[in-house]
Amino acid sequence: MKEAELHAKVESALAAAVAAIGGRPRPGQIEMAKAVANALSDKHHLLVQAGTGTGKSLAYLVPSLVNGERVLVATATLALQRQLVERDLPKIAPALSKELGREITYAIYKGVGNYLCRQKMSTGEGDPDGDALFEVSTLEKQAKKLREWADTPGVSGDRDDAPEVDRRVWFANSVSGRECIGKDECIFGSECFSALAKERAQSADVVVTNHTLLAIEIVESHPILPERDAIILDEAHEFMDRTTQAVTEELTSSRVIRAAKMASKFMPSKAAIAFERAAEDFHAALEDFAEDVRRDPSKGGRLADLPAQLEAPIRKVKDASAAVVALINADSDLTDGDEMAERARVKGATNEVATTATKMLRQSNGQVMWYEPTFATLYLAPLDVSAVLRKNLLTQTPVIATSATLSVGKSFDSIAASIGFVVGESEEDESPEGIDPANVQMLDVGSPFDFANQGMLYLPRHIPEPGRDGPSKEALTELGELIEAAGGRTLALFSSWRGVDAADEHLRRVLADLKLPIITQRKGDAVGPLVDRFAKNPQSILLGTISLWQGIDVPGPSCVLVAIDRIPFPRPDEPVMAARTAEIDEAGGSGFMKISLPRAALLLSQGTGRLIRSMDDRGVVAILDSRIVTKKYGATLLNSMPPFWRTGDKSVVIESLKRLDAQFSEKGE
Repeated sequence: MKEAELHAKVESALAAAVAAIGGRPRPGQIEMAKAVANALSDKHHLLVQAGTGTGKSLAYLVPSLVNGERVLVATATLALQRQLVERDLPKIAPALSKELGREITYAIYKGVGNYLCRQKMSTGEGDPDGDALFEVSTLEKQAKKLREWADTPGVSGDRDDAPEVDRRVWFANSVSGRECIGKDECIFGSECFSALAKERAQSADVVVTNHTLLAIEIVESHPILPERDAIILDEAHEFMDRTTQAVTEELTSSRVIRAAKMASKFMPSKAAIAFERAAEDFHAALEDFAEDVRRDPSKGGRLADLPAQLEAPIRKVKDASAAVVALINADSDLTDGDEMAERARVKGATNEVATTATKMLRQSNGQVMWYEPTFATLYLAPLDVSAVLRKNLLTQTPVIATSATLSVGKSFDSIAASIGFVVGESEEDESPEGIDPANVQMLDVGSPFDFANQGMLYLPRHIPEPGRDGPSKEALTELGELIEAAGGRTLALFSSWRGVDAADEHLRRVLADLKLPIITQRKGDAVGPLVDRFAKNPQSILLGTISLWQGIDVPGPSCVLVAIDRIPFPRPDEPVMAARTAEIDEAGGSGFMKISLPRAALLLSQGTGRLIRSMDDRGVVAILDSRIVTKKYGATLLNSMPPFWRTGDKSVVIESLKRLDAQFSEKGE
């Protein structure tokens, strides 16, 4: 199909899709859709920054379907998955089916652990996951409710559709991918929730999944997801971090003890007894190490080497768990379906422990190990995932990577390199089979919003630079005065829990007479309910940390002020970031410029992007960190943000916020 003909078909189909959702055409959306169509047709990669309000979901879905491609859409957040599967695709599929003259199908696919396991639910005897349910009456009631739901005809078995239950109840009724026996071997294979979901996905035109599942498939080179002609990475600025998280190894005594108990129950033997003893020894050693860290915190955090007091216990765990796996592999005479499924669970849990312990003992220069005291966990993560992404992702199919924030200081290079694209270097020594990772086009289609007229960026110089103890007294005072002028209506973003706590204490004191509702995020809080409360009460104030910097969509009178306490540089004690920074510094480069600054720029861009969410929104972003205007790197940060009108004049900002509050109050909003 010639380019002009392809573009005409894409524009026509896009118009039909936009009409189906009650939208209106947007130049940036049309430009992006044509670029996606070209990339899919010519088999090259595309990075496209599509600012807030562009409508990027339709801009990649429509050309994919026009091209007749089977596409995999991977997102970072559950919110976007739901938007695609529950809102966008149900509306546009009928319109595009009519426009293109064929049925358009779509499906969602998640990891096995996101679905109930009928086999595990059917077994009469409990395993270590289920033992606690019988000790706590409320958990047993929840388990009964979950089983009743699973037996209801037509249910999906998906955790997101299920009744809300304690995580222990869910784990007692589900299995991980490593512990699943597989559809063909399981007596419940024909009615397996996970298998049925995967079957629906196998034949769908559009399959929606998450970054983590795609990352595991890529890194392990093991097919998990359906075959596809192209991959869409939405929220692509998160993909490198999600990939790192997906392949980070974790070792806890509870995980080892669980596997040992499962082994002893399934196959009482000398090997199982040895595994239980090794698990107990490791638990004791980890408790001793945790006590050492409590006395001397410097012993925790990033670890240059595996602590000597843990090496021998972990080696025993490795040897004992490997012996159990070998014994299980030698026992292949089982024919009973339930016993085969139980064996698969035991083998999966035990083999995972053996594999992780082995990797901990073989830590290499390309990895970073650390100890996290809150959950008494040892972690091992790769320093760099770009090489494996380049080899296993970018040579296979065209990849369309998109987000509202892909550039740092107007350059795509940092994000492109982190995903594995070849940027500014030659690959003459390597002739990649399939698609060339260097064959990538980069595009910024802007945003339909008029940021300069809709929003103001307040950059006060008089506030002291932030220290390690949270926001300064001056910053908190400024925050209170801005919120009072706005009549509430504020999303205040902090880079630490300490900042959230300090702001909560200060604001409750200085704003007490105004009786403005203050909603404060606490550790473990689900983001959704907090945001719903904030959106429903226009005069409320929402205080929160990193999880609120991205993906929050609250247009209208509830959010006319976004306040940010400081530039969100990675914490010095963040192990992976610190290790990546140190590696670059040791090689003669600047870890700050290559790692810390790009990370801060992207997060700051996401945070400031919470303000303008519709054509009618107006408001102020206030960054209470003077470094953004006093340091040279501030220009890079400012050039990464939406182009708001900038000022350092507090009186102008206060007057604007008072005026907006008055306008909304007159309307009763």
